[in-house]
Amino acid sequence: MRFWDSSAIVPLCLDEPRSARLKRLAEEDRSLVVWWTALVECYSTFARLRREGILSRTEENQARQLTIRLLAEWTEIEPSNKVRDQAGRILLLHPLRAADSLQLAAALVWADGHPAGHELVCLDQKLRAAAQREGFTILPDSA
Repeated sequence: MRFWDSSAIVPLCLDEPRSARLKRLAEEDRSLVVWWTALVECYSTFARLRREGILSRTEENQARQLTIRLLAEWTEIEPSNKVRDQAGRILLLHPLRAADSLQLAAALVWADGHPAGHELVCLDQKLRAAAQREGFTILPDSA
């Protein structure tokens, strides 16, 4: 079981250079754990790519459908006081934005506060660095 940041879920739903590597990680362990906002964050990325002319409306809809299929299989860490408290602590220690602090806080709640031995799949460099400092093993090896 691994915690997946939305930055790593997007390549599971789109054809991009990192997709094959991330799909292999997902196939190794079908038990994706995500933060409660992962679906909306993926949708936001798809919409931005459509607005930028990188995706067509049809490609955006296909990516949304793939995300919905993943949603049926993943486990979500839901909002709670524990997540909020962790996010506040994280912001004191790491140069993250609010959304990324909540992602990392959710991962810490999932790991029951003991990230050693737990894997976090992420492509965002700042979040990767903060998660590694917290004690997570970061995948893929390079982003």
